[in-house]
Amino acid sequence: MKLSPIGIIHTPFKSKEDSPIQPKFSKGAKGTVEIKEEYVEGLADLEGFSHIYLIFYFHLSEGYNLKVVPYRDSVERGLFATRAPRRPNQIGLSVVRLISIIGNIIEIADADMLDGTPLLDIKPYVPAFTEPEEVTIGWLEGKIHK
Repeated sequence: MKLSPIGIIHTPFKSKEDSPIQPKFSKGAKGTVEIKEEYVEGLADLEGFSHIYLIFYFHLSEGYNLKVVPYRDSVERGLFATRAPRRPNQIGLSVVRLISIIGNIIEIADADMLDGTPLLDIKPYVPAFTEPEEVTIGWLEGKIHK
């Protein structure tokens, strides 16, 4: 398997300690996504979407444990039942607000990734494709307030 970044994400967050745990908690933090020139044509028609998925590489994450104590909990949980960044394949996924696209620069809000994060892919966020009708959230039930 070979993955190559299509761009780089720039945010105000320089360290893991500074970054929010999820886009929902980033308080509108702005950032930019710099797309490599050879991929700019693929941005056509994206500006009509209010939100996009950014799929990225946790470039500063090292190693992993199959059991972790996640944020908002004090109990050890299985890694795949969490959104912890230390994973066997260090791939991250965030939904961010798309503000504008000018040339190869995408301006975003609600960024939660670190500055310099390699971008692997972009997909439009479409609630009708994503939102299942009945959802349960496992061990997080009662720990998250909308």
